[in-house]
Amino acid sequence: MQLSSSSRLLTATFAALLASGIAFAQSQDGSSQSGGQASSGQSGSQSGSQGSTGSTQDPASQPNINAPAPQQPAPPPADPNAKKAPGANAPIQSPDNVNPKNSKEDVDAIGNRNVGKGVNFYSLDKEMALGKSLAQEVERSSKLVDDPVVTEYVNRVGQNLVRNSDAKVPFTIKVIDSDEINAFALPGGFFYVNSGLILRAQEESELAGVMAHEIAHVAARHGTKQATKGDIVQLASIPAMIFIPYSWAGYAAYQGMNFLIPMTFLKFSRDAEREADFLGLQYMYKAGYDPNSYVTFFERIQADEKRRPGSIAKAFSTHPPTPERIENTQKEISRILPAKQEYVVTSSEFDSVKGRLRNIMFARKAVDNGPNKPTLRTRTEQQDKKKTDSTQTDPSDDDRPTLKRRTDNP
Repeated sequence: MQLSSSSRLLTATFAALLASGIAFAQSQDGSSQSGGQASSGQSGSQSGSQGSTGSTQDPASQPNINAPAPQQPAPPPADPNAKKAPGANAPIQSPDNVNPKNSKEDVDAIGNRNVGKGVNFYSLDKEMALGKSLAQEVERSSKLVDDPVVTEYVNRVGQNLVRNSDAKVPFTIKVIDSDEINAFALPGGFFYVNSGLILRAQEESELAGVMAHEIAHVAARHGTKQATKGDIVQLASIPAMIFIPYSWAGYAAYQGMNFLIPMTFLKFSRDAEREADFLGLQYMYKAGYDPNSYVTFFERIQADEKRRPGSIAKAFSTHPPTPERIENTQKEISRILPAKQEYVVTSSEFDSVKGRLRNIMFARKAVDNGPNKPTLRTRTEQQDKKKTDSTQTDPSDDDRPTLKRRTDNP
């Protein structure tokens, strides 16, 4: 009986040891799997704790650094036909060699090509006389900046562009005291630059680009060509006014002809603006300026359109859409303008003149808003003041002269 009891005790002890061994092995397998997913800091702490007990970690529990990383899905291929946003490729690189198709695309022929050809009733002398009369009206209704430093600088930048253009008339360049971002050139070379444009430009090349665009209008004689077109339309309408029968149908036909006149001018103006962009970019390039500044200025106008929708569109209603102008300018830079080693972007003189002009504008606004400046009052304000004065004083004390009838007359 004793042997049998001892054998049962040994059997139970062996079974207990076997169960504990199996549980220990299972716990080791679980720790190895969790260790493969744990971070390096956690695995280091585990190995340190195991090292203190003198046990070694199973190599199978360590992460396999030679295993290939999981592959990420490849990005979708770019659509070659997708149209990029205007200005996304700026600055555009100019080609080393160009092959102009005609003289209008040959920048080396600037000054020796007739870009102002076409039907024109005005000679150059008549055009200059017309421009002079229009300039007198402009200066009569506008305030000019008479600071000699500002006017001399703007005139020097403009005359440099004129020398590198196709213009056949001398230019007179002046600065108008106006916050509006604008510049315009009248027929015959009378050119006006608003102070707001100078302050809005960030670089001299941007200012030069806008000025070159307006010089191109004069070089291509767009003003007198448009006036000639208007004269032709008016002459053509005279027979219609005579021979169209006096009826509602005839009146409707005449009104339809009058409706076509402004639409024709709008179409012509858009074409003239495209040609001025085409020529103005060549003029600023010929003068040494970076042609990409032309794109930069258009992008700034586009940003103004997004910030103030509608305001720029009204001011440039006769111009082509800004994205179209940016795209056309980029194509011209990459097609007909040979690459140069260096370009003029800006100068310290531009920054100093811009700061001087800003101070002049601030001083002018301070004077205009001064407390001692006379102001106009509305009629309501004058009536209110008269009522206030009448309540403070007795109307019987009014010593104003009055008219009385003489009693000695029969």
